[in-house]
Formats: sequence, C-alpha cells, structure tokens
Amino acid sequence: MGDRIIYSTTYGDMCPGCKKPKGECACRAIEKEAVTPSDGIVRVRLSTKARAGKGVTVITGLPLSENDLAKVAKNLKHKLGTGGTVKDKHIEIQGDRVDEVIAELIKQGYKAKRG
Repeated sequence: MGDRIIYSTTYGDMCPGCKKPKGECACRAIEKEAVTPSDGIVRVRLSTKARAGKGVTVITGLPLSENDLAKVAKNLKHKLGTGGTVKDKHIEIQGDRVDEVIAELIKQGYKAKRG
C-alpha cells in the first residue's frame, strides 16, 4: 500500500501513473483523464437550489477533461469578473450570467444554449 501515494504534504497531488508530483509527471496519465461524454451541445442554466436563494450559472456538457474544464472556467471568470468553480464535471459561475456565458462560449466555438 506504500506505492499508492495519491497526495503528499510535500508535493501535493501525485500522478497515479508515474508516482511523481503532478507538476513533474512524465507519463502524462493525468492529461489522459476521461473526457466528459457530450452530445455536442453545451447547456447553460441558472440554479438556486440549496444556495439560500442565491443564483449560480451552471455550465454542463463541455466535452473536456477536468484540467481543461478548469482552464475554461478560469477564462470565463476572468472575462465576466466574477467567481466560480468546477464541481462534478460542470462549471459553476457566481450570479445570473446565463446570457453572458452563452455569448462567450459561442465566441469560443462551442454550440451553447439555455437549458
């Protein structure tokens, strides 16, 4: 069980393939993560469930790995000037930004719609 280090307090997350820190990964197993299955349409909706009435824009259906989702989320947060996160293979952007997110995703080449 000593071979299965997945997190180190010294190095952070470890690569499951080569057992090195993610930043020094030689096998690129992390980049080969499963891509989220998609029908080609990115859906953007407003969600207030379990958020005390506060709205969050939820983006689902992006056919990207977890790392690529984080990059898209960072770009959207920067463009919109708001916070957000990646959870469970979808992006959450703070506030009711559905129309702005759809416009930005279409600019980036995705087929996006409200839903």
